Amino acid sequence: MFVDEVIVAVKAGSGGNGSVSFRREKYVPNGGPNGGDGGRGGDIILEADSNLSTLLDFRYQHIFEAKTGEHGTGRDMHGKDAADLVLKVPVGTTASDSDTGRVIADLTLHGQRAIVAKGGCGGRGNARFASSTHQTPKFAENGEPGEQFNLKVELKLLADVGIIGFPNVGKSTLIASVSAARPKIANYPFTTLIPNLGVVGVGDGRSFVMADIPGLIEGASEGVGLGHQFLRHIERTRLLVHVIDVAETSGRDPIEDYKVINRELAAYNDRLSALPQLVALNKADLVEPEQLAELKQAFQQLASERSPVEIPEWQTDAAAPRDVFVISAATHEGLQDLVFACADRLQEIEKIADEIDDTVRITVDTVNPKRRDRRWSAVYDPGENVYEVVGPGIERFVAMTNLDNDAAVTRLQRTLDRAGVVRKLRQLGVKDGATVRIGTVEFDFVDEDRQESAKEDEEDEEVDEE
Repeated sequence: MFVDEVIVAVKAGSGGNGSVSFRREKYVPNGGPNGGDGGRGGDIILEADSNLSTLLDFRYQHIFEAKTGEHGTGRDMHGKDAADLVLKVPVGTTASDSDTGRVIADLTLHGQRAIVAKGGCGGRGNARFASSTHQTPKFAENGEPGEQFNLKVELKLLADVGIIGFPNVGKSTLIASVSAARPKIANYPFTTLIPNLGVVGVGDGRSFVMADIPGLIEGASEGVGLGHQFLRHIERTRLLVHVIDVAETSGRDPIEDYKVINRELAAYNDRLSALPQLVALNKADLVEPEQLAELKQAFQQLASERSPVEIPEWQTDAAAPRDVFVISAATHEGLQDLVFACADRLQEIEKIADEIDDTVRITVDTVNPKRRDRRWSAVYDPGENVYEVVGPGIERFVAMTNLDNDAAVTRLQRTLDRAGVVRKLRQLGVKDGATVRIGTVEFDFVDEDRQESAKEDEEDEEVDEE
């Protein structure tokens, strides 16, 4: 089974919790804190493997979770880091956030790796917080939660030449005639349901990889006839061979077929319509020579016209007038000329610049902020007397606070005050008892300064009455 697109849930490991511990040794009456740090949570990593050709393994497992780091213990013993979870994928795989569409990595080389979900760092033990003014800290940090989201994994075949065209124009017969590929060949539409790859030997020592893309139809750019699944595999090709049925065995007009397919390429992706393209007029053995000559002249005129979309400057040379070849995949007529032309054009064409480099790519917002980061960007009221504080630094700090520890909660309140969060809430007129949400944690707002001021006012009123 050929599987080229899956959506899976990934969850990197959370960091281990820091430890609250003090020295308890004979003859050491005032032992200091010695709680160790928690270990780092495991990352989830994708690794490209040229021995794989499908995403079938992801079809039967939809949740991937890395292990959590070990907790710290007393005597300054740090927890062990968790092992990373490495998932093997075929070369040509891209990974993106399913909800936002943000591309995380594009793996095009064997052995290439990318971190798609980063594990949380371990929480610091209380020994880390000891200072000359605070010699007995009674709190530690929880481990940072690992990243988790729905990951979309797509496979885009890596081929030099892609064969495109309507169903039943002879694409499978063509790749079977020029390579060792053995696709299913039958006289009905959509015989080919999955792309087929074949290595084509030119005869002078050169070779290239050719892909037989399943038939496209009008509306393919909008997903009609599984168009998106098929068009995706054309994106990485460097040269297109557009096969046209000039015998009209399907009842369609060859010239209209050519225009429709090119419109669909342009509608799906401007880059596809700008790819260099050779036109192969197939089934020539079923057409009269006079009619064939007229069709070739008509296609040469069409092929010399500029692409219907604006061609990027870096691709101007690639979008030269398209060559037209008369072939018969069944009888092998004209195939040698077509194969040599493909090899020659590939030598002239530089690889299409891609948005993602060949190196491992990790976007900035997947990288954990610094450990001491307390940044926050906004406080707003989403309604129902709930105020939300957002920002990667402050959300991370709250998530790593042990809310069951009174000393840790006191530290959190002091940090929120120093960061200006409490002042901003006062400016918004937040009343006592309102809910304040930071990340996944909710608090009841209590303005201690306001209560102290009110208490002092009451005492002053009592003194005045006396």
